[in-house]
Amino acid sequence: MDKDKLLAEVNGKKITGVDYNLFIDSLNPQLKQYFGGEEMNKDVVNELVYQTLLYEDAIEKGMDKEDEFTQVVEKTRESMLKTYALGKLLATVKVTDDDIKKFYEDNKEAFKENESANASHILVEEEDKAKEIYEKIKNGEDFAALAREFSTCPSKEKGGDLGTFTKGQMVKEFEDAVFNGEVGTVTEPVKTQFGYHIIKVNEKNEGRDLDFDEVKDKIAEQVRRQKEQELYSKKISELKDKYQVKMNI
Repeated sequence: MDKDKLLAEVNGKKITGVDYNLFIDSLNPQLKQYFGGEEMNKDVVNELVYQTLLYEDAIEKGMDKEDEFTQVVEKTRESMLKTYALGKLLATVKVTDDDIKKFYEDNKEAFKENESANASHILVEEEDKAKEIYEKIKNGEDFAALAREFSTCPSKEKGGDLGTFTKGQMVKEFEDAVFNGEVGTVTEPVKTQFGYHIIKVNEKNEGRDLDFDEVKDKIAEQVRRQKEQELYSKKISELKDKYQVKMNI
């Protein structure tokens, strides 16, 4: 909405695009989607008129002079000024390419892609049943077909295929069997809290260092937050020396 567009007047008080936009921005996302858009919504304009009528009535009755109201205004002003001052302070933070590169070089160990693997499994509750199925696989029976017939895991619909996962996503016993196993092999039954698994290791990918360009944006945000916290702490320390602070707790 054009901020200078005149939408209505109430007792000489103009309602413009500025008022319209502020009202739309104050709505929750669902209402904003409903009332927003390029077309002007007459219901919004009507609501702004109704609110302005209440405002004019309140002014005529002198509500703006009441102690309760002036106290609310002062507290609101104080809260807004705090937010504004903090915003002005943090806006002075600058993050340079050199800052980002230095952080990357100093913290390379933190920017790694975990090892990953792709595996299929057959899950059953009883150890004897797991051993029986394992023997069938050793004797040449199809893994996926056995998974569809015997597995209690929802992955049975895909022949036991669990897709690709990274280290840390699976329970330890299962994970150890996968990442210690050879690609293309089927493990003997592995016991976990869920039961007994016969696991087929389909693929494994080594972890790797992430390139600078892959993490540049993430680092920039991290460095900015760090600088903001340092600046905030420094400013508060300065103000504590300047103004008296008395704690009652």
